[in-house]
Amino acid sequence: MRNGADGDGPALVQSVDRALAMLSVLADRGSAGVTDLGAELGVHKSTASRLLATLEAHGLVEQLGERGTYRLGFGLVRLAGASAAQLDLTRLGREACERLAAELDETVNLAVRDGDSVVNISQVQGSASVGLLNWVGRRTPLHATSSGKVLLAFGPAAVRRGRRSAPLERYTPATITDTAALEQVLDEVCVRGWAATEGELELGLNAVAAPVCTADGGLIAALSVSAPSYRLPPERFDDVAEKLCVVATETGRQLG
Repeated sequence: MRNGADGDGPALVQSVDRALAMLSVLADRGSAGVTDLGAELGVHKSTASRLLATLEAHGLVEQLGERGTYRLGFGLVRLAGASAAQLDLTRLGREACERLAAELDETVNLAVRDGDSVVNISQVQGSASVGLLNWVGRRTPLHATSSGKVLLAFGPAAVRRGRRSAPLERYTPATITDTAALEQVLDEVCVRGWAATEGELELGLNAVAAPVCTADGGLIAALSVSAPSYRLPPERFDDVAEKLCVVATETGRQLG
């Protein structure tokens, strides 16, 4: 018999524990009735029925033709799909970073938007960039990074509109702090297909980024290359961006 929580914890935690145990039972058995589920969890039939009603409301279980008999619902497929997508992004993003770092011999990052910030989720350094800062997990500003500009330009319109009324913090003398100027830059990014920064977050650090999008144009992430300005001057931006866009496009297609 599967036991629920020991009763000493909060009732809500106990209910969650029982609901998860119920899903596990259904995964093992394929289907089960209310009475059997209650007995398996060591709870009254009425308690099992309430838990099932909640799970059913969220699509996590569904009743079969025979009333009172349940199986796992398609809501779990949606959750599993979302989890798989995240795993695919991590795996394929890492592969993209490794490919570009080997080709360009510079630091390559994969980043996503988290609220009003950019968060790098993968980084690979080229041999020329050994010893440089690890950006993974760091939050950086949308307006002062190449990845951030990409995420603003190709992301939800509401996020971009929100930047128009929010103050733009200055990090270096080159940081864009005027909202009208940022809007113009973002328009150019949309037309050009990639973004760049010249010492806007850190003096002497330049970067180029391209969007990673699904086949239908949905933005997933931003792929960027960064290096000291003497190794990545503006004259190299076009060439680096061309390579970035190829890999970013291929990665997006693989992600669907």
